[in-house]
Amino acid sequence: MDAIATQDLGKTYRSSLLRALPPSLDGLSLAVQENEVFGFLGRNGAGKTTTIKILSGLVRQTHGEAYIFGDSVRKRQARRHIGYLPENPYFYEYLTPRETLDFYGRLHGLGTRERTAEWDKLSDLLDLRDIASQRVREFSKGMRQRLGFAVALVGDPKVLILDEPMSGLDPLGRRSIRELILRMRDEKKTIFFSSHVLGDVEQICDRVGILVKGKLTSQGRIDELLGKQDSPVEVIVTGLAADVVAELESKALSTRVSEAGHHLTLQDVQTANEAVRVALAKGGSLVEFTQLKESLEDHFVKAQEVSP
Repeated sequence: MDAIATQDLGKTYRSSLLRALPPSLDGLSLAVQENEVFGFLGRNGAGKTTTIKILSGLVRQTHGEAYIFGDSVRKRQARRHIGYLPENPYFYEYLTPRETLDFYGRLHGLGTRERTAEWDKLSDLLDLRDIASQRVREFSKGMRQRLGFAVALVGDPKVLILDEPMSGLDPLGRRSIRELILRMRDEKKTIFFSSHVLGDVEQICDRVGILVKGKLTSQGRIDELLGKQDSPVEVIVTGLAADVVAELESKALSTRVSEAGHHLTLQDVQTANEAVRVALAKGGSLVEFTQLKESLEDHFVKAQEVSP
């Protein structure tokens, strides 16, 4: 059973004049497997937060269905599986971290001993003990994000839904969140999160989905998405006569010269192999053969360019 599934999910908001606006979400169908990290990508306004709010039961969809472990998100039972971290988590500013987690533990119906156990576990996991007596109003962005993550974990949910969990964090803060997400996966949780930080997504996600203007344009494993096209290859060769270099350059997408030798960017592996064969047959030497793989950022930008 999929941890998260949507079928033809759509949401259309109305303006103050009750006129229908363009769909914020248009026919979204996706499946997130149990115990995977799924990155949900898109530009501002693409529909990511709308999707997350529907999955979390905060917004009602216009049409279609969404499920958490087979339970409709319209049902309370579905929300029992979820831990949710909004992009800008709200806290009662006068509470301390311990008081905050105790408050959310009560909302989950946990008894006194269970709430104490939750504090012991989560304060160690999120490094909250050193700031246990500070008021939330004194917290930095990174400290608030750690506390928000702890709140999302209260009650040991099976699914974590995170809206831009690395937004506004410095490199150390982002690294901490990345490590925490991977640790949650190791603990058999499913993590669904949106992010603009594509480098972080590429490092930790099992699969991703790209949303463009409310429509899902692609989804799958990162290596599959980036491997759909045979990417160019850069070859560096030396020891060739000028006429041989000219012959090879005529087949290249681009060329340049450095201390290492002649750099030839060729269309694909097959073309590069043929160029190397010619270079070696003419007495040249191969210095380097590197496939220029497409990055997730490159793929994301292309998805925006081909959208209707």
